[in-house]
Amino acid sequence: MDSLSVLGVIIGLVAILGGNMLEGGHIDALINGPAIVIVMGGTIGAILLQTSPSVFLHAIKTLHWVFFPPKIRLNKEIEKVVEWSQIARREGLLGLEAVVGSIDDPFAKKGLQLLVDGCEPEMIRECLEVDLSVKEHHDMQAAKVFEAMGGYSPTIGIIGAVMGLIHVMQNLSDPSKLGAGIATAFVATIYGIGLANLLFLPVANKLKGTSHRLAQSRELVIEGLISIAEGENPRNIELKLQGFLL
Repeated sequence: MDSLSVLGVIIGLVAILGGNMLEGGHIDALINGPAIVIVMGGTIGAILLQTSPSVFLHAIKTLHWVFFPPKIRLNKEIEKVVEWSQIARREGLLGLEAVVGSIDDPFAKKGLQLLVDGCEPEMIRECLEVDLSVKEHHDMQAAKVFEAMGGYSPTIGIIGAVMGLIHVMQNLSDPSKLGAGIATAFVATIYGIGLANLLFLPVANKLKGTSHRLAQSRELVIEGLISIAEGENPRNIELKLQGFLL
């Protein structure tokens, strides 16, 4: 679990709700059904109109990365590639055939299979870079779904505020209805801005960061496999790949 994400959510909520209580406000005042419907419904509707079904579903599937990101350990990846290079040096490229079946990562498995099949280094690079580009683009599109939600929700919150004020203006003769309309107006604005800045935009940036780290891990595998295909010394391969570490 990503403890920073959990901590960020907790601190954000405590700061907003705690600040409201310190000012003498009540949490009940921030709960407004019509405002929730306007902001969430409007934002989701805009996103569904904007995105394709495959991108939207992928965004939902990758949402768990915010709290449970894929384990990306570049040092372990380097150790794995160096082990492959040692096997190839002792037994030849065909010696890696037994390793292919034990690999869980489809990307690395495809690269190893190309290596075992005797493909030229440039051919291996071209095939894997196409996969890398497509996967990274797909993941970034998923992140942009939440980024777009962060752009829409404040505007829709303003729409909710205007609708609340319209309701107030229509009921000026009935003071009993003024409070609900004003509450919807202000709370809708809070929901729109709050969701954008405390949820949607941070989630988008977190997913972008995870996508970048995944791409970096795949780039490491590509460079390692190309080095093995070119017959480089395992020690030299290790030194080269250590450049990916911070």
